[in-house]
Amino acid sequence: QVQLVESGGGLVQAGGSLRLSCTASGRTFSTLGMGWFRQAPGKDREIVAAISRYAYNTDYTDSVKGRFTISRDNNKNTVYLQMNSLKPEDTAVYYCAAAPRYSSSLRHYDYWGQGIQVTVSS
Repeated sequence: QVQLVESGGGLVQAGGSLRLSCTASGRTFSTLGMGWFRQAPGKDREIVAAISRYAYNTDYTDSVKGRFTISRDNNKNTVYLQMNSLKPEDTAVYYCAAAPRYSSSLRHYDYWGQGIQVTVSS
């Protein structure tokens, strides 16, 4: 089992920045592919960014490329999502998730955090 706890969400004005953190426990962190997903009201959950076990590979959904950066610190069992130039359409509940391997597909993720709200005001 893997437990994931997100932090760092909140309310920010358009153009602002937030950094989300997700700390994992219960399994060796460096064996896990990690991802950030989001779900806006009335919409499906979507991938935001994914990172491989040692950060050799990353992937981003097109709408956040150039604005968001995913990173990880295996010594701290933590994955981060730095979000810059935020837009109102980035408003959603953001979820951290873990998979047995690097993947950008939701169906490969076995473990999920509880989710954290990010609200961007215009």
